[in-house]
Amino acid sequence: MQRIANLIVRKEDQVLLLKKPRRGWYVAPGGKIEDGESIFDAASREYFEETGTKAVNPHLKGIYTMVIQKNNNVVDEWMLFTFVANDLEGIPYTETREGILEWHHVDELKTLPMAEGDRTNLLFAVNNKGTQYGTFTYTEEFQLLDEKIQRSNEGN
Repeated sequence: MQRIANLIVRKEDQVLLLKKPRRGWYVAPGGKIEDGESIFDAASREYFEETGTKAVNPHLKGIYTMVIQKNNNVVDEWMLFTFVANDLEGIPYTETREGILEWHHVDELKTLPMAEGDRTNLLFAVNNKGTQYGTFTYTEEFQLLDEKIQRSNEGN
């Protein structure tokens, strides 16, 4: 099972997002967790590699299972660990081989083109306390088939 870590920075009312060229969808910077790497280290490393900046005091906001189905059969599955930070050090790149980096008002997360599970995930990460857990089931074309969400308010 593939493991992915991503990180979104909310600075005041803005979030830094990566626009991927393949679909034109927005995502939080992130990528694959390397063998032996912690989810925290992976999120921090991927964020730095994709933005050229360091997230300040990131913390875990969500743990998700992403399932791809074809004809009701699971064809792919991976885990996503989402972190959030409220500031960054440095000036972000404007473009990388991964896509274009852009600041957007946090409310735009409701309407920007992205996978619907990412929308649920990122809106929670930047707007809520606690931790969210969930499973998102998609078609191979990333049409959301099902979403199961649980939340923990521990630490509020």
